[in-house]
Amino acid sequence: MSTSPFANLPDSQGYFGRFGGQLIPPELKRVMDEIDAAYEEIRVREDFQQELAELFSDYVGRPSPIFHARRLSEKLGGAQIHLKREDLNHTGAHKINHCLGEALLAKFMGKTKVIAETGAGQHGVALATACALVGIPCEIHMGQVDIEKEHPNVTKMKILGCKLVPVTRGTATLKDAVDSAFEEYLKDPQNYIYAIGSVVGPHPFPKMVRDFQSVIGREAREQFLARHGRLPDHVTACVGGGSNAIGMFPAFLEDESVHLVGVEPAGEGLDTQRHSATLTLGKPGEIHGMACYVLEDEAGNPMPVHSIASGLDYPGVGPQHSHLKELGRVDYETASDDECLEAFLTLSRVEGIIPALESAHAVAWAMRVAPTLPKGEHILINLSGRGDKDADYVAEKLGL
Repeated sequence: MSTSPFANLPDSQGYFGRFGGQLIPPELKRVMDEIDAAYEEIRVREDFQQELAELFSDYVGRPSPIFHARRLSEKLGGAQIHLKREDLNHTGAHKINHCLGEALLAKFMGKTKVIAETGAGQHGVALATACALVGIPCEIHMGQVDIEKEHPNVTKMKILGCKLVPVTRGTATLKDAVDSAFEEYLKDPQNYIYAIGSVVGPHPFPKMVRDFQSVIGREAREQFLARHGRLPDHVTACVGGGSNAIGMFPAFLEDESVHLVGVEPAGEGLDTQRHSATLTLGKPGEIHGMACYVLEDEAGNPMPVHSIASGLDYPGVGPQHSHLKELGRVDYETASDDECLEAFLTLSRVEGIIPALESAHAVAWAMRVAPTLPKGEHILINLSGRGDKDADYVAEKLGL
């Protein structure tokens, strides 16, 4: 973010334009301000940066490569498709990037327990991994619906030693897991830390998670320039809360020639209530301690949402995405459950890469538009995770 006009965001109150902030009780604000102060202290320390860089290299396996999906590009015709392979990271997704940072911060602050929510389980696995590495107890709250869909990740979390708390209230999905985890955190916020799994929640979490995830875009920009002598024409990523997209987009915000596209879940259709298209159909509101776009019902409460991808079914979205939407710098499109499944199978069978259902939304958008673009144009997809966790669910759903 250092060369971007967005470098001064969020402001001192945690706002990106009119979105973000700390919409929380005064006693909790004091705790959040302590976390922010500790983060600002540790982030500039050379020993912290060195430890994080070494973990990214030797533990995560960074830099993740960019793969030219030649066979998929040939099959579709039109633009060339490239994949930023976050699925190759240790634990299988981009989530490990910020989980290592949050675990190191918890250790620095002397916290006795790390608490978090998870949807698809990738954040839960990554955080359980990071907590095992630094030696801090970990407690993960997960909706019962997602536990049943994402059994492989549930097993991994238990093996890694975290305490898994099933959440059966409401829709028993991601929003309810957030509510449950936050309630546990409030029991002792001085000794616990809530490691939010996306660029959402009260300040400073949208800023912190963005900063840890920004390694994706920095690498991708440098890699693409080195290989092609130019930047991609289009950069796309899926958007639920928005962490993988905010990891990718900031490195290209200054490049007006680069078309940035966030892809939300259209679910079973935008004309139904079975979707999670917050930026497409939502409106400015408040949720989980922040101002952002929100999908609300007629009573003004967060709407029950749906996506075939458990990590995207959230009725809010990161405040920076809300800001970028209003600025018009990023276009926010959608892909349906059916398009997602088609992209999941196509990438698997044409390139031998099984993507996470979340990431398959961005692949679906690329598959839709590539045939309409000249062959000389390039689309870069942030392939945010691998589909091991989804394989059994997809196979059962499609009768494979």
